[in-house]
Order: sequence, then C-alpha cells, then structure tokens
Amino acid sequence: MPQLPLVSLSGTPRERGRQHGAALSDRIADNVALYSRRLRHDAGLSEADIAERVSLYLDVFTTASPDYRATMEGIAEASGQSLADIAMLNARFEILYSAWSQLSATVDGECTGFGAPASATPDGHVWIGQNWDWFPDVRGALLTWTDDDVKVLAYTEAGIAGAKIGVNSAGIGLCVNGLGCEDDDWKRGGLPFHLRTSRILNSRSLTEAIAIASLDAPSCSANFLIGSATKGIADVESSPVGARRLTPDNGQVLVHANHFTDPEALGIVQHFRSTPVTTFHRAERLDALLNGAKLSTEHVETSLRDHEGGELAVCRHPVETKPEHLRTHTALSVLIDLEERTLRYTDGPPCESEFTTVALSEVA
Repeated sequence: MPQLPLVSLSGTPRERGRQHGAALSDRIADNVALYSRRLRHDAGLSEADIAERVSLYLDVFTTASPDYRATMEGIAEASGQSLADIAMLNARFEILYSAWSQLSATVDGECTGFGAPASATPDGHVWIGQNWDWFPDVRGALLTWTDDDVKVLAYTEAGIAGAKIGVNSAGIGLCVNGLGCEDDDWKRGGLPFHLRTSRILNSRSLTEAIAIASLDAPSCSANFLIGSATKGIADVESSPVGARRLTPDNGQVLVHANHFTDPEALGIVQHFRSTPVTTFHRAERLDALLNGAKLSTEHVETSLRDHEGGELAVCRHPVETKPEHLRTHTALSVLIDLEERTLRYTDGPPCESEFTTVALSEVA
C-alpha cells in the first residue's frame, strides 16, 4: 500500500523550507520537470512567457508574505532547484489555469469534494473529503507544522510551500476544487491560491477561513470547501469578480466539483476546468451516493471508489488513448474527521489501496 512521506517542519520559515526541500528533493525535481513540460506543451507558453509570470508572482509572494517567500527560498536551497523554479511550482495554479481559460482548454476530469455536517454523520462529527484528480506523475507529501499555537496536518505537492488539503488543531479543515471563468488572468497579480490555502489551514475559526477564501480579486477562480468541528460546513466559490458562499441544504451532505453552481449570480461566464459532462456527472453521482444512504466511513470510502460512468467517474483513471494533457487520475483520496483531527487518505486512486489514517495528535 503506497504511503506519502510525512515531513515535520519547525523553526523559522526559511528553516522549514530547508527541511521541506531536503526531505523531498527527488519529488520536487519531478514536479519541476512536470510543470515545466506542462506549461510549455499544454499551455503553449514560451520560456520567456513562463519567466514573466514567475517574476510577477515572486514579487507578489514577497509583498504579500515575506515568510512564504523565505520558505520558498529554503526549499530551493535544500532541494538544489532555482528559486524561479520553486516560485513556478507555487504559482502553477495561476499560470496554468489562466492559460487554460484563455485557450478555453480543459483537462478531462478534476476534483470532487464533499462536506458532511454533524447531523449527517453517524458519530455527530463534521467530515470533509475529496478525490483530488490531477496529473498521474505529480508527486505529493504530507506536511505538519505549528504557527501561533495552531498545528496543521495537510497535503501538498512537493515543492509547494502552502499545503492545500488538511486539518488543524482548531478543528478547521479544507478541501479544494479548480474552477474557471473568462475573467481569470494571471496579470491580475492577486493573492496566489496556495498562499490562500496555507492561510486557511492556519485559521483559528470558520469565520476567519471564510474571509480568506472570499478575498477580493484573486487572479483565478477556485472553490474552497471549508469545515469546522464546531460550526459545520461552508463552501466558497471564488472568482476574480466576486465570491459566493454555499451551505448544506437541510443537514444534507454538500458536494462540489469543477463548476460554479450559479455563475449568473456572480455575473461571470464560466470556463470549465474539466469537460462539462464529467464535472456535472461527478457532482450528481457523489451527491446521490452520499445523500442516498446512511453515512459511514466505509460508505464514504466506497463512494470515493465509484466507477459508474467509466471515463466520467468519481474515481478517476487515465485514458491512455487520449492526449497526455487530457490524462488525469485520482492522485489523492481523503476523508477528514474534524472532531478527531484525523486524515484518512490513499496515495493514488482509492480503488487500488486501503486508506491510511494519520492523526494530528500523533505527529510531531
């Protein structure tokens, strides 16, 4: 059963970066090669295009969070990568998604997430989870760190300082989905996605997390599915022109995939991060599975392994007959109990292995 490396970070931001870079150097090198290739071949960007975008976002990181910049510097130093390449990884969301929106391009299947309020779960705990579907050769890891007495356990792509899926000691958890609209544009220089997810994971309250997810004028659209052990579920659909908050209906499980649920309410024209048929199928299918039966850990994990719909399924596998940029798989499957502060995951499609449990209380 494959397991992700777990890296405990401590000390100054730069020291944490060095620990990240040293422990994950091989994985970071793989991700640098992956995104360099994807930006050139899939997004059609030249070396000059990439350098221009990386330079802008390096300035954004420096201004918005000197600590985040210092962490990236530490990662670069210890992994043997250039700071520019580490900045590229950390801004890959804005660079890649903006290019895809401008090209009206899609990837063939992305993420499907859910938030279960306490009234829907058998133990009265708030649960969140998702299948994070992405490139088959992406390399990930689990990180743990403590900031201002808030301890975090979360998943990141190796080399990205800001983790994006996880739970903290205040009972706040986060899952994410890519979204797209015609207003997405890297030139906006908004607060980067991975800096926002890092701040959400450091939040002490649901109110604080929602405020970060709802910040004005990000460069690109995204969905933040946030849970609180004590306050329940809140979902924020964020776009460059505004944000919209969703909550579970009548105590049901809230499910989200890769489309805005009401783009007209935000005044946007939607671009689909994955083809419309698959994002709607995955959302409808997981909603039917989770709201159509009594929840249990076993039922949720079975639902995340669901293959109904074949190429459109919740549990994603590469279709080898399709071009490389359309091949995705479930790179991470996760179920988080916010009361217990536990993260159950599979590294790769959940149909291929059993879930591994990591408890926040048991990591350094």
